[in-house]
Amino acid sequence: MKTSFSLCAFALVLFAAAVFASTQTSKQTAPNSSSSSGQSQVKRGKYLVEEVARCSECHTPRDAQGNLDNSRALQGAPVWIVPVHPDHNWAQQAPPLAGFAAYTDSDGEAILENGRGPNGEVIRPPMHIYHLNHEDAVAIIAYLKSVPASTR
Repeated sequence: MKTSFSLCAFALVLFAAAVFASTQTSKQTAPNSSSSSGQSQVKRGKYLVEEVARCSECHTPRDAQGNLDNSRALQGAPVWIVPVHPDHNWAQQAPPLAGFAAYTDSDGEAILENGRGPNGEVIRPPMHIYHLNHEDAVAIIAYLKSVPASTR
C-alpha cells in the first residue's frame, strides 16, 4: 500500500513540474497557424496524459497478469488502488476518457482546472485534484478527443 501511495505522490510531483515547465515554455513559444496549433495541442495533451499524469494507470483496463491492456487504452477500468484507511467516497471505477464522449469541454475544464466533476462535486479519490492552467486543460481535452473510443 505504501508503494501505491508513493507512486501517486511521485506522479503528482512529476505533474506539478511539467505544469510549471509548460507555463515557462508557453511564454517563449511563437504563435502557430490554426491547423498546426491544433496538432500542437493534441501533442501537448498526449504528453501530459501519457507521460506526466499517467492517466492510463487507472483509466485503462488490465489483463489477468495486471498489465495494462493497451488495446483498450483509456476505456475506463476498475480502480486497482486501495485506500490505506477505509474511505466511503473512494471511486471503484475510473470512467472512460477515450473520445471524451461522456463530457463536454466545459466539464473537462472544470475537472482539470478546478477539481470539480460535471455534477459540481469535488472529484472522488483516488483521482488527483488538479488545478491546471486553461491551456493545458484544453490540450488534454484535445488529445482525449483524438483517442478512439471503445467499439466493444
